[in-house]
Amino acid sequence: MTHEQMQRIFDDTNFVHRSGTPEELQVAEYLKAQCEALGIPARIEAFPVAMGEIEEARVLADGREIPCKGFFCCGSGTVEGELYYMPATDPVSIAGAKDKIVLLDTGGVGFFAYQDLMKAGAKGILFQYGNVNFPNRDIDERDLRAAVVGEERKVLCATIHTADAVELLRHETKRISITIKQREWEGESHNVVAELPGKRDEWIALTAHYDTTALSHGSYDNMSGCVGILGVLDALKTEKLNYGLRLIFCGSEERGLLGSKAWVRDHEAELPKLALNINLDMIGTWLGKFISKVTAEEKLANYLGYMGAELGFPVEAKTGVYSSDSTPFADKGVPALSFARIAGPNAAPIHCRYDLPELLSMAQMEKDIAFIAAFTKRMANAAVCPVSREIPEKVKTELDEYLFRKRRS
Repeated sequence: MTHEQMQRIFDDTNFVHRSGTPEELQVAEYLKAQCEALGIPARIEAFPVAMGEIEEARVLADGREIPCKGFFCCGSGTVEGELYYMPATDPVSIAGAKDKIVLLDTGGVGFFAYQDLMKAGAKGILFQYGNVNFPNRDIDERDLRAAVVGEERKVLCATIHTADAVELLRHETKRISITIKQREWEGESHNVVAELPGKRDEWIALTAHYDTTALSHGSYDNMSGCVGILGVLDALKTEKLNYGLRLIFCGSEERGLLGSKAWVRDHEAELPKLALNINLDMIGTWLGKFISKVTAEEKLANYLGYMGAELGFPVEAKTGVYSSDSTPFADKGVPALSFARIAGPNAAPIHCRYDLPELLSMAQMEKDIAFIAAFTKRMANAAVCPVSREIPEKVKTELDEYLFRKRRS
């Protein structure tokens, strides 16, 4: 792909397209058309997602209203209680949450922390978002995920700006009231799937997510990964490969890897034919180092380091779990890895208004895609894919922790 073709894709998708919205479907249809323009048929596969539309969200601090965003899918109603600032989720901190509105330092909460808060008797949760030094007062809009709630009750949750969180403590705020009124329903998100057949009836899956958060246009996170897949497809579409390529553009990753989880669930019978998953999540920035997180045997991480040295392309490869769409594949026994070019938040911020096409270098995109395409070609042309289907025990433990089956030690 030329620099102009890549830039056009970033420009054409330069808008918010969050999970389950018409805008997300618009981008799914656009990616399908991009595959077909390269001569590869594609299809769109729908899967259900919980949706919510906030009609009213109010937070009162000692009777004074402060700006907020309600969590969708957390229910409706009003809850009032004493404010309890809780910067950590250790047992001593959790013990003080009974009958309180808990203020956390984070923009979200994990399964075990939420379970602990509910068992302790927390009445509601305030989260915070933003930088006190930025001129804007954006507040992200999040959802209360079913995977976090589990069998526990739902409580009302809202997000306030970090500057207002500081003011709550500065003024020694006593009472907090949260009111949320919303409509909830089951909606749809979509995966886009294309296939480049090989000689064998076995496949290498390439994945990247295309959805955004509520504030972001998602150029870096993660239209860059989608352009990466299209670039690999363009580079290899005329090759006679041994293993076929299955290209999956995942929806709703930002809400807990919902698209990749739906794909492995709906295609479970096909998983034995998947030799490897290669996931792309954030590449092509002006600054940053190229990494690979390998959720498979350590030999694959070593191989990537050797290949990078051979090609003069620095790669920091380690085993472990990457918070992206490679994880559901690895959890089903498919060896997986994620590629990313990680730049600091000062150079390439994500999940905010600043994730725009200007963060990306088309020249660096071209270099990143060339390395990923070379690796994909080597794996796809192997007589037998050299990566073992055995996931090391240490990595399995990390998967259990990431997927909330086990507390982190």
